[in-house]
Amino acid sequence: MEIKVKVYQDLAIDELYAMMALRAAVFVVEQNCVYQDLDYKDQKALHVMGWINGKLVAYTRLFGPGDYFDQASIGRVIVSMDQRGHNYGHQIMSASINAITQHYKTDRIDISAQTYLEQFYTAHGFLPSGEEYLEDGIPHIKMIKTGNNP
Repeated sequence: MEIKVKVYQDLAIDELYAMMALRAAVFVVEQNCVYQDLDYKDQKALHVMGWINGKLVAYTRLFGPGDYFDQASIGRVIVSMDQRGHNYGHQIMSASINAITQHYKTDRIDISAQTYLEQFYTAHGFLPSGEEYLEDGIPHIKMIKTGNNP
């Protein structure tokens, strides 16, 4: 998988379209969740994209400390349905963690994880923090990664 990391202003229009189409396919259609994905936060975000043969198959959106949250964060973590089972989720998360370290110079990352993916994020050094809560009708849990977490 080819990884590209770009700020919003450097996205090509076809990259932006692919990103929005993938997010809608997974979060709105597949998860049957009506929510406002276009939230005017993309302009401040760092976008991590995973491409296979010219097709966007994995994606995350990153923020630095203080951009929207107190700590750096990773969100909109996606692998297209037809590309799951190839380790792309782990690859995009590793690239995202590295991008936060490189671009934002921090090893503290907070995420709002869908609860069913807790084990996936634990494999990347995230630890649960607090109680489960609903976000857009889907159970989530806050998870934190620090330099002390493997």
